Amino acid sequence: MDEVITKTALGLKPFSRGKVRDTYELADGSLLMVASDRLSAFDSVFPDGIEKKGRVLTQMSVFWFGRLSGLVGNHLISTDVPDGLPAYLEGRCMVVRKVKIIPLECVVRGYMAGSGWKDYQKTGAICGIPLPAGLKNASRLPEPIFTPSTKAEKGHDENIGEEECVKLVGRETYNAVRELSLRIYSAAAAYALTRGIILADTKFEFGTLGGEIILADEVLTPDSSRYWPADSYKEGISPPSYDKQFVRDYLETTGWDKRPPAPHLPPEVMRKTTEKYVECYERLTGKKFPY
Repeated sequence: MDEVITKTALGLKPFSRGKVRDTYELADGSLLMVASDRLSAFDSVFPDGIEKKGRVLTQMSVFWFGRLSGLVGNHLISTDVPDGLPAYLEGRCMVVRKVKIIPLECVVRGYMAGSGWKDYQKTGAICGIPLPAGLKNASRLPEPIFTPSTKAEKGHDENIGEEECVKLVGRETYNAVRELSLRIYSAAAAYALTRGIILADTKFEFGTLGGEIILADEVLTPDSSRYWPADSYKEGISPPSYDKQFVRDYLETTGWDKRPPAPHLPPEVMRKTTEKYVECYERLTGKKFPY
């Protein structure tokens, strides 16, 4: 069994600590981004880490950064562990350029799912975007839609409309990230289908560097995306998923009130979560997971 990493202490200057990633400053001005094995759901971080999770997230991001490089630049410099740092970082760290983050979670939805399905049932729309009547859970949308949200340091991201986005980042930046997000989603979804996987929705994070908008953070991982196996997809039901939905579904049966502290997860749930993340990587890339 691999060592499960839920905390890092590297003797470097901390830059930020998220629900999953710890980021440090390097002497040359770049950043070291480390994906831990922490699991978050319902805005809580769980006491138990998920074996291999951080490495899957990193390796998936590296795969997609490479595949999408003709469409959009990204912040990745290297996946090598800097000299003098512990071996457990192998496969789970990225040295990245420091960019100015655009304060939007750039969400693209291609299918009816999750909070979008709940919103549609109440309003006939998703985040204020009207949709045809008669759509079902897991229905493919007539076309992908852009539904951005705020970037919350703590707690839940809040969906915001176009006007609020423009106030936050300016019209030119909003138009650029909207167009980029839809183009990247469409390219990624088309590729995923060739691997037998439906990309139902995802979220991107962008930053600016030298006047260019580039991808930052992670991209198209099971943490930031909803992936469904195409061979078991059926409109009208919530398909089995490669993302954290497996954990969320379990938690819904426990009576937990979704407030911290989060409960411990049974070993079987943690093991199956690892299996789902690894299978997602292998199916999408066509390669055996190397760790």
